[in-house]
Amino acid sequence: MSEMVKLIINDQEMEAEKGSLLIDKLLDEDIHIPHFCYHKALGKDGNCRMCMVEIAGQKRPQIACDTPVKEGMVVSTTSDNIMAVRRDILELELINHPIDCPTCDQAGECKLQDFYMESGFYESRINVEEKNHARKREDLGANVMLDQERCVLCTRCVRFCSDITGTNELGVINRADHSVIGTFPGRPLSNPYAMNVVDLCPVGALTSKDFRFKQRVWFMETFNAICNGCSKGCNIFVDHRKEKYENDKIYRFRPRLNNDVNGYFMCDYGRLSYKNEEENRLEKALVNGKEDTTSNAIASLYTEVAKNNNALFLVSPNLCLEELQNVKAFADAVKANISGYSPQYIDETFGDDYLKKNDKSANRASFKEVGITEDESSFKSYFDAASLVVVFDNNYFDDNLELLSGKKVISCFSHKSKTIEKSDVAIPTASFYEKSGTYINVDGIKQKTISGMKKDNQAKTISSIVETIKTMIEKGNI
Repeated sequence: MSEMVKLIINDQEMEAEKGSLLIDKLLDEDIHIPHFCYHKALGKDGNCRMCMVEIAGQKRPQIACDTPVKEGMVVSTTSDNIMAVRRDILELELINHPIDCPTCDQAGECKLQDFYMESGFYESRINVEEKNHARKREDLGANVMLDQERCVLCTRCVRFCSDITGTNELGVINRADHSVIGTFPGRPLSNPYAMNVVDLCPVGALTSKDFRFKQRVWFMETFNAICNGCSKGCNIFVDHRKEKYENDKIYRFRPRLNNDVNGYFMCDYGRLSYKNEEENRLEKALVNGKEDTTSNAIASLYTEVAKNNNALFLVSPNLCLEELQNVKAFADAVKANISGYSPQYIDETFGDDYLKKNDKSANRASFKEVGITEDESSFKSYFDAASLVVVFDNNYFDDNLELLSGKKVISCFSHKSKTIEKSDVAIPTASFYEKSGTYINVDGIKQKTISGMKKDNQAKTISSIVETIKTMIEKGNI
């Protein structure tokens, strides 16, 4: 067990692990400490000097990111001397910085902007005839755009590519105040985690080509969720906005810290998967090829299941645990077989030894907990005996449409699917990020998500469809 020692920070006695970095203790205690280059996932670098603190007994201020905790340390982060030192460092950072905050895509999320506003000085004592200029729109590849003039040379992006991905595409070019970040010749930024450098950048130097100039961050709302790009279940922030006269729309995903799952990062595939939410949505219910109300389609679902003794329910490994439990209970009540057979989600070329997994579904581990088989032989046995197939968001038949010939088919999908072409009834459902629920990732970790979407005409979840059927039965409407 690590030895704990006592120290005093801003007149408050605290405990910390001996030898740990002082800046980690400050951040853990939510004590404000300006910093650019330090990041918990990347470790110390010591180049920005913004995290200066005053330590009793030391002749000069020390950087918190490279100061180990010792017994009896007395630390001040707010003394007049330290505030003056930080102002001087910040003033040097701003000498060549462009004055383009009104047009910078990082406005509202920029640490340089925040620290400047805290500093209280609005006139520079240093006058230069002409600022050093650099390239303003450098396409680095992998959906990342670089503005070299805004860079504070924290080198977080460089260290991410060297220490985390091991791909080493980025480096510091030139010397002194002409130094800039750039790619090596013939080495564009192309690793599958490249867009994390946008999140790591504390200023507006690195921005997402996908998100640039789409929204101002202060207009958006955010809720916590998990990525459904694969079975890892990376924790994310979902940034969305409902503009006047328009429907709620997702504009980006950002990684959310969870040390047990994904740490600070996520892959670019999952990050850009937000686009799938709006594309190709199933918005109207279909009954016998004609548009109908959702309530009529749900009534048709129950009627067909109730009169059919050989039904198969095929569920998706992307359904939440609660939906799987409700569909399983429904299947048991009407004596239907149920299967989670879904080999189409397995992609042996997708996974790696970091965050990406070959299973591109979010909740396959819940099949075992609910007691749903995904065995191929069981599925084929159930399917061969079935005269009615009810598909819950599982697109297995999209590449096997001929199998559905001669069978009654009812499908529940959030997005349009080829299976709908063979369906007698199609019911639109809520998408992954429009519903709340529990998911179990590949490592067996349960994660609860609560949707913050505010759609005008929100589609029903599969759980609510099952509940609607129960209500109709109780009221004698069926």
